[in-house]
Amino acid sequence: MSVNQQSSHRVVIIGGGFGGLYAAKALGKAPVQVTLVDKRNFHLFQPLLYQVATGSVSPADISSPLRGILSPYKNITVLLDEAVALDPQAQQVVLQSQTIPYDTLVVATGVSHHYFGNEQWRNLAPGLKTVEDALEMRRRIFMAFEAAEKEADPERQKAWLTFVIVGGGPTGVELAGAIAELAYSILKHDFRNIDTRATRILLLEGMDRVLPPYAEELSANAQQALADLGVEILTKAMVTKIESDRVTYRLGDRTEEVTAKTLLWAAGVKASSMGEILHQCTGVERDRVGRVIVEPDLSIPGYPNILVIGDLAHFAHQDDKPLPGVAPVAMQEGDYVAKLIKKRLKGETLPPFHYTDYGSLAVIGTHAAVVDLGFIRFTGFLAWFIWVFAHIYFLIEFDNKLVVMIQWAWKYFTRKSGARLITGEESLLRVKVDEQGEYYTPETNENQLKV
Repeated sequence: MSVNQQSSHRVVIIGGGFGGLYAAKALGKAPVQVTLVDKRNFHLFQPLLYQVATGSVSPADISSPLRGILSPYKNITVLLDEAVALDPQAQQVVLQSQTIPYDTLVVATGVSHHYFGNEQWRNLAPGLKTVEDALEMRRRIFMAFEAAEKEADPERQKAWLTFVIVGGGPTGVELAGAIAELAYSILKHDFRNIDTRATRILLLEGMDRVLPPYAEELSANAQQALADLGVEILTKAMVTKIESDRVTYRLGDRTEEVTAKTLLWAAGVKASSMGEILHQCTGVERDRVGRVIVEPDLSIPGYPNILVIGDLAHFAHQDDKPLPGVAPVAMQEGDYVAKLIKKRLKGETLPPFHYTDYGSLAVIGTHAAVVDLGFIRFTGFLAWFIWVFAHIYFLIEFDNKLVVMIQWAWKYFTRKSGARLITGEESLLRVKVDEQGEYYTPETNENQLKV
């Protein structure tokens, strides 16, 4: 008899990110029927998304098909769909195409960009949460250099070679460092009419230091490493206005303005729409960015069979502050809820969830990173090597580990980056084909190109 025939307990997992995927894999041989629902057919290794945005790796290098990952587990079904509603009384999840029942529901849908009430900035300053976001950033970054190469006016050329990154957390720091390496090292011999080393990279952070969650000495080291790369850092800088070619920010009592054609957002997140759906149908409380406030066992009050994990969960039962929205938290929460479900099936209990913090890492550039392992903190080459090892280790599939390792080794020894394709919206991708001024727009399918 198959596992599905033996099993009666139905577990529905919404979201195939770190939390959802780790929960599913941990339930892969349990006596339950698991349905994993995601609107994407792949798991994305988000910590390396900034490397897609800056042309170091291709999207496929950090993505793995969910069906391929979970195919060894015959009790798991994967559905390409999106949850749009929930009926907790009937224990049903309403998808776009069908309604499915559950005995235990695990919600792991993560977060999206937060523009603090200024949604009009979304198209002017893209964030970095999805493959599409990364490809749009990559298009804007490399198109800026291409546009500057063709620009005869010095002021407009300067605007094209100015990059403003809003937000000095890990994503902003990593983006700033990667763009600096691009401009000052990788691309410096590739253009004829511009010197990419004249690029200006401005990092704006509203707090008093970059990497606010890290220890002060690590933040100071990261800031110095960025400055050594050529990045300008402004702390206590609050953005007040974003336009297509300029950013206005408040610095103390002064209001400043910088002209720049490329604006990138790394300043904040808000909960996915499932946070609102859960609030509407269960009355669960949420924090100021919409994350669901969960119980010590990651369930929501009054509904012990609804578990919320990952970035969507506001878990404040440890050290009196919410756990950070990072991959290790989601991984451990995914493992925990799988153990909790298996214990409940046996009529047993499990102690409350406890996150074990093995440390924090952030990379600034080659040989430059910061590592906080709790009992020791360090920077420099050793920190960078640990960052490389950790990210290779946690990539989901072996072929991804191998490809990314080879790509990084190639970049390290040659100072070249191979995934510098410009795709997507191409308002600037016009190529003059004759003296009368006729233009055509090339349409390129990235999947047909060998990187």
